Amino acid sequence: MDERRRSMAATPATPQRQLPGSYFNTPGPPPRSIFDQYNQQPTRTQQQQPQSQQSSSQVGGPQISNIERAAAQINATLRTEASYPELDVYITQGVSGDYELPTNPAWNPYQPLKWHDFPARILEQANLGSVTTKMGFFAPLRHAWAAVDNCLYLWDYTVPNPELIGFEEQRNTIESVALVKPRKGVFVADITHLLVVATTAEMLLLGVAVQKTETGAKTIALYNTQMSIPTRGLGVRHIEGSARSGRIFFAGSFTEDLYEFRYQQQEGWFSGKTQRVCHTKSGLRLVEAASVRSLTGYIGQQQKPATFVQMVVDDTREQLYTLNDRNEIKVWSLKENVSLALTRTFQALMTKVNHFVPQTDLLSARSTTLVSLSPVPATEGRAVSLIATTNTGCRLYLSVLAVGGSETTAQRPPTSMEVKHIRFPPPETETASRQPSNNSSEVARYGQPSGAGMVDTSSRYLYRTDMAYRFPPGFFFAFVQDSQGGEKMFCTAPDTARMYYDGSSPTHPSMRLSEFGQHIPLNGPMTSVQLISEDPSATSTPLGFGNELAVQYDSPGAEIGILTSNGIQTIRRRRLVDIFASLMRYASQDSEGLQGDIKRFIRLYGRSETAATALAVACSKGVDVSGESRVASVSEPHILEKARSVFIDQGGKPEYNANANVDGGIDSVRPSARHDGLALYISRLVRSIWRAPLMSEQLDLTTGLKLVSSIPKPTLTRIQGDLEQLGKFLESNKGVIDGLSGPQSRLGSRQEEIALQGEHRAMTSLVALISSITEGISFVNVLFEERLEDVLALLSEDTKQKVKQLTYETLFTSAVGRELAKELVKAIVNRNIATGSSVETVAEALKRRCGNFCSADDVTIFKAQELVKRAGQAGPQTESGRLLLNESLTHFKHVASILTIGGDDSEGHLKWAVLHYSDTKFYAGALQLCLNVADAQDSSRLALGYLRDEKPENDPRKAAFDLRQSCYHFVFAIIEHVDNTTSAAEQSPAGLSNLDAKLRDEAYDVIASNEDFVFQTSLYDWYLETARQDRLLEIPSPSVPKYLSQKAAALDLPAANLLWRYYIHNNDYLEAAAVQLQLAQGLFPLSLEQRVEYLSRARTNASTRPSLLFQSRQSKQSLLRQIDDLLEVSNIQDDLLQRFKADPRLSADRRPMILDALSNHGILSIDELFNKYADQASYQDLCLQIYQVADHRNPADIRASWSAYIAAETATAAAAQEVQPWDHVANAVQELGLKLGVSDSTFPLRDLLPLLLRHALLDPSMSGCPEHWAVEIFLPPSPLSIAPEALVPILEQLYYSNEHPFVGAERRGVAGDVVHVLAAWMEESLRRGDRVPFGGEAEMEGAVDLLRRLLGARDGLSRAARGEAEEILGRVTRLSGR
Repeated sequence: MDERRRSMAATPATPQRQLPGSYFNTPGPPPRSIFDQYNQQPTRTQQQQPQSQQSSSQVGGPQISNIERAAAQINATLRTEASYPELDVYITQGVSGDYELPTNPAWNPYQPLKWHDFPARILEQANLGSVTTKMGFFAPLRHAWAAVDNCLYLWDYTVPNPELIGFEEQRNTIESVALVKPRKGVFVADITHLLVVATTAEMLLLGVAVQKTETGAKTIALYNTQMSIPTRGLGVRHIEGSARSGRIFFAGSFTEDLYEFRYQQQEGWFSGKTQRVCHTKSGLRLVEAASVRSLTGYIGQQQKPATFVQMVVDDTREQLYTLNDRNEIKVWSLKENVSLALTRTFQALMTKVNHFVPQTDLLSARSTTLVSLSPVPATEGRAVSLIATTNTGCRLYLSVLAVGGSETTAQRPPTSMEVKHIRFPPPETETASRQPSNNSSEVARYGQPSGAGMVDTSSRYLYRTDMAYRFPPGFFFAFVQDSQGGEKMFCTAPDTARMYYDGSSPTHPSMRLSEFGQHIPLNGPMTSVQLISEDPSATSTPLGFGNELAVQYDSPGAEIGILTSNGIQTIRRRRLVDIFASLMRYASQDSEGLQGDIKRFIRLYGRSETAATALAVACSKGVDVSGESRVASVSEPHILEKARSVFIDQGGKPEYNANANVDGGIDSVRPSARHDGLALYISRLVRSIWRAPLMSEQLDLTTGLKLVSSIPKPTLTRIQGDLEQLGKFLESNKGVIDGLSGPQSRLGSRQEEIALQGEHRAMTSLVALISSITEGISFVNVLFEERLEDVLALLSEDTKQKVKQLTYETLFTSAVGRELAKELVKAIVNRNIATGSSVETVAEALKRRCGNFCSADDVTIFKAQELVKRAGQAGPQTESGRLLLNESLTHFKHVASILTIGGDDSEGHLKWAVLHYSDTKFYAGALQLCLNVADAQDSSRLALGYLRDEKPENDPRKAAFDLRQSCYHFVFAIIEHVDNTTSAAEQSPAGLSNLDAKLRDEAYDVIASNEDFVFQTSLYDWYLETARQDRLLEIPSPSVPKYLSQKAAALDLPAANLLWRYYIHNNDYLEAAAVQLQLAQGLFPLSLEQRVEYLSRARTNASTRPSLLFQSRQSKQSLLRQIDDLLEVSNIQDDLLQRFKADPRLSADRRPMILDALSNHGILSIDELFNKYADQASYQDLCLQIYQVADHRNPADIRASWSAYIAAETATAAAAQEVQPWDHVANAVQELGLKLGVSDSTFPLRDLLPLLLRHALLDPSMSGCPEHWAVEIFLPPSPLSIAPEALVPILEQLYYSNEHPFVGAERRGVAGDVVHVLAAWMEESLRRGDRVPFGGEAEMEGAVDLLRRLLGARDGLSRAARGEAEEILGRVTRLSGR
């Protein structure tokens, strides 16, 4: 303690100028600051640099989790699937004709599904008909229809003995019936379709309302809309509707006129609800076609007008294509007023293909005609817009483009049509399909070398094709007349997997249009073909549109209905998984058998696709048509076992590439095809929900906007079941699957070991993702079992918006999704609690169904929250209420490490608990919980290291520090609440109750008992920021002065002031004085006046009697000495400051700089004050004071300063002429002597008295000064009160020295002063009551001797002095008896 205080004091240094007799201080280390008393140890950074670096590495960038790694793999797979090339990549300029006509039925692309006979009642009714009978079916409704004369009947053809729905309200014979989509806003929402019924006299609309029964079957109801238009004489044959706009177009049997049936909800000013518009006639629009025909008979024979053969609408391009009986294709632009945009004949199209198609009868024969048009939607192809089929079985891929080759729309009508590609029928014989014949006309595929994929351009395989249909993404059906007059159906489908794999890389497409072909027998001539199932496209853009593999698990496969004269035949498109399952059941009959089929499958589609397909079959995803003509899952054990073996044995091996990554390791491992197949299978299972939002808004007519699941529950259930089945398969076979089994005992090399480790990580990541998805779906099902609006109402606005935007991918794979799910779980629990349910019942149910979203810790939190609510109901201040609150606190502490914090704009467990604890005045519990959460979530004490290292930038430990600050934020809020509450109570008339005082004391006890350094620092910071610094004075903890010292060391003046106040408050005055001394001499931005004030306070405190026994007197005196020394220096500096303020010699520019240097730059050193200021300004009195402080004893310097000082004061008085110069000089000498303490060194009487006497004689201004002026300055009653006996020797020496100017007559003046001083000495002695005059015998003898010598001298005394001397001698004689 003594050493520290001694080092703190700033001992004044000797002036810089080398004055005779002075000694300079030896240079040494600067004194330590008082504020460094707690900072003497090396910093934490210096002590624990390696540990700091280690901490940084530990909290560095988070490692990717297994689920995140698997999610990245799924996303990559989905991106690959979505990049399936568009149709235009395969359909390039040229020809093709290669087909795969399987000999093994297992490879067939289609499979007959079921035959549906016409109801007997319909056949009976048709037999009774007198005019005509027409039949058809509506695939979207799964209903068939029959028009018998004027009656229309509908029935569900999928059920036996169906109920007939009849429409018999009109009398005219029905000519055509079509099903179209209605215009929006015209009919009620229940009307989903319109039946357009064309009779011989009119065309009318029937509304169709569709409902589903409990079994899933569809029932319909017909409504007469009372909307009709006249059609008499037109013979309506073709009716087409636009699903996009609801417009209805039709054409007759006798002309090529295009009509439109316009309808609206209300009648217009100049039109009714319905209107017939002809888009090809103008003046004759209202004239009946029959009348026109009758007139032509009188004019003469004319050519038969062309008639339409087919009409098709392309809604994606807003175009209508028509084919007439003259082999002309017309393109109509579907603007408000339909216009003919383009016409091309078949011959005109063929003239432009000679450069890539050889001469062939299949295209150039006069008998070759077009039999059908099939639009290619813009979502499937950009360049190819239309496919036209000839009666020879050739498919012409047509490109219909606008100006500049751009895509066509209603606003950009087409200007060109050309053949882009021609696909010829298969060869007529099987050998021809395998080997080219010398007699056949064959050409190489466009872009292929000769001999590679030769095309037979003369095949009559599909000769005499009557009709053809093509459905996206490439289902083609051609109906060909056979030689016996019957009809056969040839159908093809794209080999999707083969088109996307060329044997080298699954991401490098083969660019070949590859199709499977198949013959399916029909029971009677075909009438129409329709796609029954929904659009099987994978995407809504050309890229990825045709990827059937991606959607094969979303439905059992596309279903096509074929209406014949005897009934309806349904067939289904077989998926790749179904084909593989059939291969496992029906192996080829060649020598290789099943193994050959597997090798061929791998060769065609690759190992990854093979693994994915085999895995799907092993998980019972393959289906087949059973004997009862229904689709059933393939679940025979021997088939599943074969598929299992393929997945395990043919999955390949992982590969380790040491050059792929700088760091090497398992990140350089390329997983096996088995892993890729597993990822592919998972991605296809979840693709329909992966990026979909959890919920969407739906308009409800009764409740308004309603939140519903964006994915139907059956879809979620199906996906969850498939994933659970997959999880069971992997679990039961993990012992034999590389990557899932345990460590291998036989590994050939280190590379193999690393490869297997990489495979294991990749496979286990996918397994973890499967579990996450299944539980996520369970959570979604739980969520939508609640009323979603009520659940979301319990969330904050920000969380509510995030939940509405939450996708399944985010829910399954990200921490954000998990946190939002937990918020929803909490809201579900709270809602059920509010309705009276038990929290344990609800939480246990959630835990059982989706444990990852409602863990045991979550249940504990819910229990704690319920206890808090029960405490509020029981009364928080009752005994039971307090027990419940304490029990809830115990629960919260058990899960403190996982509690969410919450903030101003977000809800959290801690925030919820603090708010409720505060409401129940459970302040101590709230504070304990906040501090416990801070410690539990920063158990590694990273925040402490971050704080002690002075909060370095970009430090990962800042996150832990911020987390603690979030917890402490609630602590401060509780303290503020407690203070406000108790303050208001104290000011109330009733005063503060004992209970409130007790609760307040409990809260402060919790704070005071916490010794965490980070918390104490944060708490004390908050006290200072909120002007609660007085609270620090009441804390009896050594952490307070330690904290304040650290703040003060950083030049925090309020903290430094608070520090010495803290010491005074605790009666440690010596420490307070030390702090104040350091403030006065430190680097704080203080004025000189403030520093002097601190020194004065320090002296007072240091002088106070110590209250501590161990405070030694020595340390106190040392500190006092330092304070006094510095106080003297500061007083001199203050005198200089005041002197310079009034000194007229300073210029206006120089004065502010000097004043600032003296006032605002601390207490300067004594040598700086002397050399820079006092000496240069000739402030001799201050120079003398500096000599005094510096203990400077050079007589010459002191004598010179006194001489100059006396002369300056005399000149000042003479110039002012306000007082006599001698009076002014006397006062100045006396005042300065008092300041110097009449020191022998700086107030030397032996020099000063002669100096004054000489000055009185020589300075003209001093003429007339009183006799004995110089000695009167010192003698009593002068303030100096110098003893006369001290002056006598000086005067005696001066008298006998006989020095100038004390010679001659002036020497008498000195003698007179001697007599005057002796008289004063005698009077003083008599006043003191001395027994002997002059105080003693020796002194008396000396005085008498001196007087006698003066009296005996010839020129020693003046008359008056002589008389006074004689009087003194007489008195001495009388008093002494001599």
